[in-house]
Amino acid sequence: MKIIRARGFTLLELMVSLALVALLASLAMPLQELTAKRSQETELRAALRQIREGLDAYKQATVTGQIIVQPGDSGYPKTLALLVSEIKDARSPTAAPLRFLRRIPRDPLADPGLQPEESWGQRSYLSTYDQPSPGDDVYDVYSLNLGTGINGIPYRQW
Repeated sequence: MKIIRARGFTLLELMVSLALVALLASLAMPLQELTAKRSQETELRAALRQIREGLDAYKQATVTGQIIVQPGDSGYPKTLALLVSEIKDARSPTAAPLRFLRRIPRDPLADPGLQPEESWGQRSYLSTYDQPSPGDDVYDVYSLNLGTGINGIPYRQW
């Protein structure tokens, strides 16, 4: 008569396997957090670029006479909302209205409860670079997040 032994894993083998899986998971967690942060930073760069291109296009429209500005005005929009509103072309009244952005992008690092326009810090033409402050126009935008990017530069300076 032949004796058949039951085959399987011992408790020790299972514990070693479980320890290896836990070690691999603990190594993957910081990598996942870094990937998520990098994704948010990519969104932030894209949103900043989009708004800044809209601001520059608005300024260019004032230089070319498509938008009439008052003497002494900088030529930049008074609010970010002007970038998404339809503005009549002063040079060609029958042409399609000007619009510089479809929508104002949100700051991906800001409080989700804020409106897109409120999620950005706004700097006027007359404020200094190191002390940005709002004013009569919107010359530039910056993130209100106090954190620092992966590159070591605070988000407010991007």
